[in-house]
Amino acid sequence: MKIAFLSHLDLNLYLFRLPIMIELIKQNHTVYAICPKGEKFDSFEEYGIKAIEYKILRKSLNPLKELKTIRNIYHVIKPLELDILHNFTVKPNIYGSIAGHLAKVKTVVNSVTGMGSFFIQDSTKAKTIRRVIEKLYKEANKKVSYVVFQNSDDMKYFLDKKLLKSNQAVLIKSSGIDSDQFDMSKINADKLQSLKSELNIVNKLVVLMVARAIWDKGVKEYYESASILSKKYPHVKFLYVGDTDDGNHSCANREFLSSSNVSWLGHRDDIAELTALSDIYVLPSYREGVPRTLLEAASMSKPIVTTDAIGCREVVEDGYNGVLVRVKDSISLASGIEKLIEDSVLREEMGKNGRIKVLKEFDVKIVVSKYMEVYEKIV
Repeated sequence: MKIAFLSHLDLNLYLFRLPIMIELIKQNHTVYAICPKGEKFDSFEEYGIKAIEYKILRKSLNPLKELKTIRNIYHVIKPLELDILHNFTVKPNIYGSIAGHLAKVKTVVNSVTGMGSFFIQDSTKAKTIRRVIEKLYKEANKKVSYVVFQNSDDMKYFLDKKLLKSNQAVLIKSSGIDSDQFDMSKINADKLQSLKSELNIVNKLVVLMVARAIWDKGVKEYYESASILSKKYPHVKFLYVGDTDDGNHSCANREFLSSSNVSWLGHRDDIAELTALSDIYVLPSYREGVPRTLLEAASMSKPIVTTDAIGCREVVEDGYNGVLVRVKDSISLASGIEKLIEDSVLREEMGKNGRIKVLKEFDVKIVVSKYMEVYEKIV
């Protein structure tokens, strides 16, 4: 079988789809990564995956340029004579479905890994674009066999809006997490102590948030909750890890990130170690697919405070492995964090429960096996 994975970012495929692609290679299938050329493009080759470049303007809404993107995808996939084209994220889902149909690909599968900021905001522009996306999805899904969703809320949204038929919908929660990698027992204690010294957080209770620096992730609410709690709890240190996304209209500004009671660390590659040294993990996002950062935290036995929002509540059961708070509510967020600051026994219990939940529902081996079931149905 020849199967291609289409995305608008090579990093997206490498970080989130690689385990699925590797398993297909092990089963002697031919696998292609079709994506723009970025920092991980050449890395696919070491796994036996053939990377093929196509051009896309991620931020463009110009119809002529978008038609050019569809043509680019068509010219890439047509000679491959694919059995399956599997698309990920909004533009590849829509454009890949059209290009795959034109190229007479036997089977096309879409994966909805999140809905994006236009499904969060209520501006006139956002509402207009949302309606356009829905219409495009409805037409695109007529050309596909399955649409895979990462959370039940997004799947229900598509079904309620009649953007697909019920027999097309498949729920596979998250992209999975490598629970062997994100495991507290694998963390080097000396390295952790050195990192604490470097960050000046020895003997501090650490609250951590990791996310791209865009407002929709709840950055403002996190900073405001830190301001509320810092005076009352001087022994608590608030850390924020995440780089700005300057091309994103919802990007937080550097002046804001560098101010207040939060230590902004910018982009970091030592996420496992930073998660390990935290005592409370926070993500006050407005909407997600299923956030990988929460899976990483839960896998490392960390109690979580997150919003009762689409995607986030897939990972956290309120009172079991974390605390769910109201969306866009700094006071509610501060209250949730304070509850865990005050109770070390609860923090430990919730952390243990988080690890149990990951091993039961979100381990990458479980997720990969569910994708294999979808491909086996097709075959």
